[in-house]
Amino acid sequence: MFQGETAITVDDKGRLAIPTAYRELVADACANRLVITYNPFESGCLWLFPHAEWEKVRDQVNALPKVKAAHRDMQMKLVGAAAVVEPDSAVRILLPASQRATTGIEKKAVLLGMGNKFELWSELAHLAKIRQTIGEDEITNEMAELQL
Repeated sequence: MFQGETAITVDDKGRLAIPTAYRELVADACANRLVITYNPFESGCLWLFPHAEWEKVRDQVNALPKVKAAHRDMQMKLVGAAAVVEPDSAVRILLPASQRATTGIEKKAVLLGMGNKFELWSELAHLAKIRQTIGEDEITNEMAELQL
C-alpha cells in the first residue's frame, strides 16, 4: 500500500530516484518492476503501477469493447503508452521522454502514493490541482457518508 506525498527531482537524463521510504515496498510488491503510463483522467500526471497490479489493469482496459471511441482512447493512453521500468543500481528509474514532455514533468515533480499505484505529477499541475477545493455541488453521496 503506497501513500504519501514526496517532492521529487528529475535529473537531466529524465531519471528519478525512488524515495527511500518506498524502496522496500516497491521491491516487495513487484520485484522492482514498475509500469509507467499516462493518467487518462488528469493532464500533467503519470501513473506508476507495480507490475502485477498493472497486469490486472491492462487486462480490464483491453477487455473494453473497441467500438467506442472513449474505450480506444483509454486503451491508447494506458496500454499503448505503457513502459516497463526497473530501478538501476542507484535506485533510479528512467521516465520515457515522450511521457515527460506530454505531461510537462521537468526538473521538479511530486510523487503521490495512491494505494495500489503511484501518481507522478509535474510540480505545476500538482500545485494547481491541490489548490482546487471540492465544491459543495461536487460532493457525491459516497463522499457525504464519509466520517471525516
